Amino acid sequence: MTETAPPSTMTEAVLEALAEGLSEGALSNDSAELSAARADRSGKIADGMPIAVVHAQSVEDVQHVMRVAHAHGIPVVPRGAGTGLAGAAIAGSNSISLSLLRMNRMLEVNAADQLAVVEPGILNATLNEQLEPHGFWWAPDPASRAISTVGGNIATNAGGLLCAKYGVTREAVLGLDVVLPNGELLHLGHRTVKGVTGYDLAALMIGSEGTLGVVVGATLKLRPLVPGELWTIGAEFPDEQAAAEACAAVTAARIRPAVMELIGSVGIQLLASYTRTTLQGAFVLLQTDDNDGEQTAKAAAEVLERFGAKVELTNDLERSAHLAEARRQMMPAMEAAGNVLVEDVAVPRSRMAEMFAFCNDVGQRYGVTVSTVAHAGDGNLHPAFVFDEAEPTEAVWRAADEIFTKAIDLGGTLTGEHGVGTLKSRWLRDELGDAQYELQRRIKAAFDPAGIMNPGKVFGE
Repeated sequence: MTETAPPSTMTEAVLEALAEGLSEGALSNDSAELSAARADRSGKIADGMPIAVVHAQSVEDVQHVMRVAHAHGIPVVPRGAGTGLAGAAIAGSNSISLSLLRMNRMLEVNAADQLAVVEPGILNATLNEQLEPHGFWWAPDPASRAISTVGGNIATNAGGLLCAKYGVTREAVLGLDVVLPNGELLHLGHRTVKGVTGYDLAALMIGSEGTLGVVVGATLKLRPLVPGELWTIGAEFPDEQAAAEACAAVTAARIRPAVMELIGSVGIQLLASYTRTTLQGAFVLLQTDDNDGEQTAKAAAEVLERFGAKVELTNDLERSAHLAEARRQMMPAMEAAGNVLVEDVAVPRSRMAEMFAFCNDVGQRYGVTVSTVAHAGDGNLHPAFVFDEAEPTEAVWRAADEIFTKAIDLGGTLTGEHGVGTLKSRWLRDELGDAQYELQRRIKAAFDPAGIMNPGKVFGE
């Protein structure tokens, strides 16, 4: 253990108990590591400092941490790569930050059953690199795939660019190994395609943001590598209203692209400053795959053109990568312009144009920069606030409040993939209503009666 941060009053016994049963090098109270555990990519920093960071290397390490924490009433905050955008994995005063990053192995690939068993710390990109020689891939594709973990994807039910065709994380998981707050290990779900025995606790765990237990293993549903060529469309529109209406029309025409992303006009302006792109107005990136990729792409191009788009269609891999780079460069472009609060709402796809217009209106009324990007294939919008101050201003939060309320009013939801964490807990009851809110709190209490599992997240208490 690296000793730099002095332990506070009742911490010595906990640190000693942890040290007795953990793998060598797993326990740290190094001040830099403790400080890093207080934040994720949401910009939120937890109050106070955790007492320790544990780098779990095995299921037994996780069980030991939970048993010690349970015995001493110490909160535990599970953590993957820290790429979350909702403040769900930040550890504050008198807590233990439990990192799963070192549990990063692929334990099994079963080609006959088209599944893999992995540890939670494996990165999305690494997993698919290891699966490719077997002829398979795992579909969840968050924009942070190069740095985000499978366990983190499971904790937030992450989505990404491929959701419209291939679904979110919940649809790509068969089973989970979970350590409960008292240290007990459960095996949830199954290895079969079907399975309806009892309540689906594995599905409940997905998206629970570390509030019910610690995921220490996952049985994943694999897909065979997609045959055929990749076809890409880059479509420029005069504004996001026309672009959003065109994307909704693609969906209404029963055309199913693998990727359909929309960058609004504010985002295009930021992108132009960052990359010197010549794009103007709003931009739609659409990609199709499989053996019918060319036919699907041409059908989609016809729809986009009817809404006034200037369309480029290509199957050249280098040009496709260049067009796709516009979407993947959005986060760096915003960060180059200031501090960023990336939010996450979802609405029915037919209401996207209305939601885009509302985000622009809110930005103008409050005098804040709101750059909206959408996974247009599934109606998931990311209004991002760019500001110069160290923390979001009151104007930013007032604007965000209106956007969240509008999404709910349109039949949508507060979060499509980032989760509630700490940033959105104050709006949770507005969406769920009193009865469902209290029911969910009782579910949390059933798993975690002592209240030590990532307290203060989701329900804000």
